[in-house]
Amino acid sequence: MRRIVWLILALTTLTAQAQERIHVRMRDYNTYWDFPYVTTDIDHFDFSADRSLLRALRPDGVPVPFHAAKVDSVTFEDEPLEETKNHYRVFQLYVTTNDGKDIVSREAYVPCHISLNACGSFSNYSAPASIRGRGNSSWSWYDKKPYRIKLDAKHKLLGLGKAKSWVLLANYRDITDLMNTFVFEAAAWMGMPFTNHTRYVELFVNGDYRGVYQLTEQVQQGKNRVNVSDAQGMLLSLDRDDGPELSPAATDNFWSSVYTMPVCVKYPKDEALTANRLDSVKRQLAILEQAIQSKDSARIYSLLDVPSMIHFLQLQELVENVELVAPRSVFLFKDAGGKWTMGPLWDFDAGYDFDWATMTTGHNYYADYRELVMGSDPLRRNGYDRNIPAFFTDLFGCQAFVTDYKAEWNRLVDSIVAKPWSECERYVKELKRGAMQRDMTRWPIKGKTFDSEVAALHQWLTKRVAYLNGIVNAYPDPNPVAPGVGDLMGTLRVTTAMAWRDGFSQTNKVVVDKAQFLKLIGIGEAQFDASKLTIVPLTTDGEEGHNGTNGTYGAWFDANGNPSTFANGHVYIEVFNDLFRWNCGLYQDNCYDAAHTVTMQMRYQDGGKVKKVNVVVTFTIRGAGW
Repeated sequence: MRRIVWLILALTTLTAQAQERIHVRMRDYNTYWDFPYVTTDIDHFDFSADRSLLRALRPDGVPVPFHAAKVDSVTFEDEPLEETKNHYRVFQLYVTTNDGKDIVSREAYVPCHISLNACGSFSNYSAPASIRGRGNSSWSWYDKKPYRIKLDAKHKLLGLGKAKSWVLLANYRDITDLMNTFVFEAAAWMGMPFTNHTRYVELFVNGDYRGVYQLTEQVQQGKNRVNVSDAQGMLLSLDRDDGPELSPAATDNFWSSVYTMPVCVKYPKDEALTANRLDSVKRQLAILEQAIQSKDSARIYSLLDVPSMIHFLQLQELVENVELVAPRSVFLFKDAGGKWTMGPLWDFDAGYDFDWATMTTGHNYYADYRELVMGSDPLRRNGYDRNIPAFFTDLFGCQAFVTDYKAEWNRLVDSIVAKPWSECERYVKELKRGAMQRDMTRWPIKGKTFDSEVAALHQWLTKRVAYLNGIVNAYPDPNPVAPGVGDLMGTLRVTTAMAWRDGFSQTNKVVVDKAQFLKLIGIGEAQFDASKLTIVPLTTDGEEGHNGTNGTYGAWFDANGNPSTFANGHVYIEVFNDLFRWNCGLYQDNCYDAAHTVTMQMRYQDGGKVKKVNVVVTFTIRGAGW
């Protein structure tokens, strides 16, 4: 057993008054740990009967146990007078539950004591608290659990605003531990109000090392949180898991009246949320919804903090946060007499092209940087899922919003990845001093390393922003020039053969003769501008259908050749960067046909006229499985 330096020696009660902290130092996971306690928090030390535990006994008799073999010393020390305020460091947090048992509930808090070593960057902290589990899938699916801590008294942890409630995010899916941090840093740089902060800690629970956690603020109303007034302020969550769908009997949630979104009232809460107050929240949200649905720009701009919505949507699309579709973890607030404002931003480990086929194991991201949440035409919701709440996409039916969205994107685009990433790199530098190695020792992930995943994340973001730049600047004008009767310039016919066994492989392509297209619309190669070209699927009646694929343009088509959904689709076309060479394939479980004929319409805005060319595609399918 290592030598333990007993400054208290045989004393049963600590009597030292001059020193502010008792420091318990131990060695574990090949590094030193230092956990500070207020002298009045510890009455005396003793050993367990088998001497395996060194116990710091609180005045109430509750022990704070340490593995005796790992303890190096116990000393009195003065608190540092100056703080370096280096918030990029990885701090040390020791949590001991009063009953010595693990945290097994998301609902019930259990009393505990915490010791936070701020590593000389901020003031250390030691005090009674309570802790419980938190999260939905992150709690249910993964062994590394997230937690919520409630201090007995408000405190300013690690330089953050004084409060009682704090969150420990496990980030088990995210090997980089940067997915939330990147968005927080980007939102703060954009100027979004009440954006969360990141503080990394290495966590022990009852002496068991749990790895690296992200300490951040609980999203709630408060002076140092979402600072809306006690009297008339509102904080809402749009969340399928937190609203009326899963908790229909709760009195703090409802379905919004226009867009039928699941809403949970986060503030006011408890006794303050009277039936009259709830009705007032419903009415005020409905007024905003009605303005958006009617695409009344003047009304929208008077009710909504538009810059916050623009920044919110830009970040959702930048990191490909598909949770927007549900929706989940979407917050907005309103103060008395103020506008509805989006934020704080929350929960982004389902973005970054997360592989949902591995959702119970996590860790797989970055396969494709071209998947779009809102699509290339947000008003028509031609992205990840057409069920994305039109509350967000109907805004793109307002010319002023589209103009402002593009202008703000172009103002930010050169730095929207570079600036927050430079902050992330500072965290990475500190995490690589040993913390992430210890975390991955505790939670080994086959075939993954911290360095390779950080590099993959940065590469994906870099490609993503370049790709989105073309997409955003090509968002359609919500008030396009009327097509007119004589704008159909001609028809191109393409036949492509595919094997039934190819399925989704996209080994075959639909190749459109660009020279013939340009000839039909009457312009030369030098005059062609890709940003003026859009492609839409047509029904068999010649009406415009909707994009139902993840491509920039494209559609699934049913047995009759009409644009359809994935579930009812037989063949599909996806158009990404090459507007004249399209991906295609078939749904083997649905398609047992020898041939399909479908139509895509290419539209080119030439001055004040939209010129159209129909591309009729005939799929001939060999070896179908009938």
